[in-house]
Amino acid sequence: MTLLPGDGIGPEVSRAAVKVIDAAGANIEWDEVEAGIGVVEKYGKPLPEHVLEKIKKNRVAFKGPLTTIVGKGFASVNVELRKTLDLYANLRPVQNLPGIQSRFGDIDLVVVRENTEDLYSGLEHKIAPGVAQSLKIITRKASSRIVKFAFEYAGKHRRKKVTAVHKANIMKVSDGLFLETAKGVAKRYPKIKYQEVIVDNLCMQLVMKPQQYDVLVLTNLYGDIVSDLCAGLVGGLGLVPGANIGDKCAVFEAVHGSAPDIAGKGIANPLALILSGILMLEHIGQMQTADRVRQAVHRVTARGKVLTPDLGGKASTMEMAEAIVAAMQ
Repeated sequence: MTLLPGDGIGPEVSRAAVKVIDAAGANIEWDEVEAGIGVVEKYGKPLPEHVLEKIKKNRVAFKGPLTTIVGKGFASVNVELRKTLDLYANLRPVQNLPGIQSRFGDIDLVVVRENTEDLYSGLEHKIAPGVAQSLKIITRKASSRIVKFAFEYAGKHRRKKVTAVHKANIMKVSDGLFLETAKGVAKRYPKIKYQEVIVDNLCMQLVMKPQQYDVLVLTNLYGDIVSDLCAGLVGGLGLVPGANIGDKCAVFEAVHGSAPDIAGKGIANPLALILSGILMLEHIGQMQTADRVRQAVHRVTARGKVLTPDLGGKASTMEMAEAIVAAMQ
């Protein structure tokens, strides 16, 4: 399995997550490669071709956070991975962890985000001095497969409802195509309830009564924004997993950033990447191992004694990982 430790706090949380996954008895051989800002001088770009080839060969990758420079520099490595490997489905289950205080205590929803097109794909240019244009591309093919993914996920995980999120009241052609396609796909799954919601109304509803939603399926940019909003409902990006899944490859990652301000201090929260490791173990069919990790994480957070500073504790990144390993015994 390809391991990309990442940069910033990436190597720290990656070491912690790998320690937990290995201790759980996972049948994995790690194939470590480097990517990110640290390899630009050596390879001329943050995502060298040999890294992509490794992921294609191994088909599954486990990735720590990688820095994306805001407003300049290289394109996002995350976006390039998704587009190059056609990782069209971004999956983010959002659930409360025992013992972790948050605004709501009964959240259990899943955000399914289309990963390859829309405004987020970065097709933009300057058309005149002081004028920039960004292209919003929506296709029936991409819309169909992401909605199908959402319904298939819902059926496999005994979810009861899929909600398509849109702004078709204003963007009648682009979001209209997404919505029209979603309606067509939904007809193939009569046992799963289907509904639609305008994205701005969804955001209001999520901060008032998020329990009314089950599986949300969204285009790329809406999905990026709403998935972070949902993470905030349970305590933040450090507490939710993420996966990018295609037909041939899958990349599992922490959804938070590389936090260079605390890099090297050993205090970063490893839970997001550990939880992503659970998704990865389930993806490769190692269900019992995934459940061992999940139960151990829940024991540690419920006790509340060994937590990193962002969660109100004083533990280091590795101390928290070691507590999760001990909870498996």
